[in-house]
Amino acid sequence: MKTKYLVILSCVLIASIQNMTTQELYITPQPQKLILGNGTFKINSETQIVFDNDSKTVAKTIKDYLKNDFNVLPKLSAHQSLKSNTITFQVDKNLSDEAYELLISEDKIIICAKSNTGWFYAVQTLKQICSYNAYYSKYEKYIKIPSVKIIDAPRFKWRSFMLDEARHFKGMQQVKMLLDEMAFLKMNIFHWHLVDDQGWRIEIKKYPKLTAIGSKRKSTQIGPLQWDSPIQSAEPHEGFYTQVEIKEIIAYAKERHITVVPEIEMPGHSTAAIAAYPRLGTSGKEIEVPIKFGVSKDVYNVSDQKVIQFLTDVLDEVMALFPSKVIHIGGDEVKYNHWKSSAAVQKYMKANNLATPADLQVYFTNNISKYLQSKGRRMMGWNEIMGHNLHHYQDKKDTKTTQKLAQESIIHFWKGDVDLATTAASNGYEIVNSLHTFTYLDYSYKNLPLLKAYSFDPIPKKLDQKYHDKVIGLGCQMWGEWIPTNGNMHYRVFPRIAAYAEVGWTVKTNKNFSHFKISLKNLQKRWTAKEIYFAPEEIVEKK
Repeated sequence: MKTKYLVILSCVLIASIQNMTTQELYITPQPQKLILGNGTFKINSETQIVFDNDSKTVAKTIKDYLKNDFNVLPKLSAHQSLKSNTITFQVDKNLSDEAYELLISEDKIIICAKSNTGWFYAVQTLKQICSYNAYYSKYEKYIKIPSVKIIDAPRFKWRSFMLDEARHFKGMQQVKMLLDEMAFLKMNIFHWHLVDDQGWRIEIKKYPKLTAIGSKRKSTQIGPLQWDSPIQSAEPHEGFYTQVEIKEIIAYAKERHITVVPEIEMPGHSTAAIAAYPRLGTSGKEIEVPIKFGVSKDVYNVSDQKVIQFLTDVLDEVMALFPSKVIHIGGDEVKYNHWKSSAAVQKYMKANNLATPADLQVYFTNNISKYLQSKGRRMMGWNEIMGHNLHHYQDKKDTKTTQKLAQESIIHFWKGDVDLATTAASNGYEIVNSLHTFTYLDYSYKNLPLLKAYSFDPIPKKLDQKYHDKVIGLGCQMWGEWIPTNGNMHYRVFPRIAAYAEVGWTVKTNKNFSHFKISLKNLQKRWTAKEIYFAPEEIVEKK
């Protein structure tokens, strides 16, 4: 009955659009289909937001937004008592999980979706229409918005923003701010880089030294030369999240339909953990949490069963905290010289018929994947987990592999020839494309201008059409080595995060950079009001 009613309403709405106007709606990301009609809908104190048990939360979201931003006070109602001046929610099982339809006519608003997620995204669109495309009267307290029909769904299911807090700890307030902006832009994965050489940022109760020692460093490399800089801050840096705080952030993200995917680096980028527990390292030496950035001084001794036990213990606590079905293990930039110089590792390799260090890494990675699978999770890692030779410091003969990466692995492509991603997808692996030259937010606007970010296509050009569905989306990465302050971070993230949101959501044929830049001006007003520091237009396209 509901479906029949929606069909009739849609026909009426479309029929009412006899004279298309030249007015445009500026929404980020750009919807898949937008039909603008004549007439307007007025939201006022007499408007009823009609909800049931399933839509109660999202209905309250609309009410709170209208109250806080416009001081307009519509009514919440569990039962529709008016034939007009209503905002209602409808279930359409024919829509995909994140899809929605938003129908605004002169007398009502109908929001259609399969689930709460679709309703939530429709509300984000409605909020943009109200904020940027509405007439508001503070004296009569009403909002007048244009009639429109929007049919919308994302291009990719993985639309990720990554925050690296291992290098510079930002804290809960900044994380929540980022989650708010991600939700507004319909991004759905918060990739949280919590572990690296320069800091361990997550409480693990079984191993308290990880935060007591591993979350602190005596100083931090600074200076204009960056990686080659000899200058130190001479100030300590520390910080970590308790498990209670992590649960709070996960709950906050869930309310915004965002999945938090933790990244726990292994077997490389592990120096902070080894500083806390030296027995974990391959060298056997006691080390401190590094005060310089770059590739790690030591790596986990993966030939030692006690080290494997440590890693599975850590993963157990991580999985108990994070509901995400995907756990990211990093796997990048492992310096094989540590394993090559270890008699214990060499003996282990011989016993398991592993010819090269790359074979050892794939073997280790597959065992971790099997463990995660046994717990109902999937492993994800940067594309070195396939044994690829991506770095100048690796000997090519060390990266020859006979081991095959577990098929259920998700490969996070970031570096190397794009053909590597093409081959992986063609071989049936799921890919998240984060090619660094297009997606690294720590890069300057000179190296990565806004247009370049906007033009990124996660699907490699050479990939056969039949494998396109293996590319499940993209990630943009806020690496933190040279981003010490919140202002630095804001400047690099905004406005480029909006470009990546549209890359992930909008089909290529609907993308239009000129239209996007006009929409961006509306977003800039939002960011200014929220005290988010963003790079100005004369910078973001600097050549």
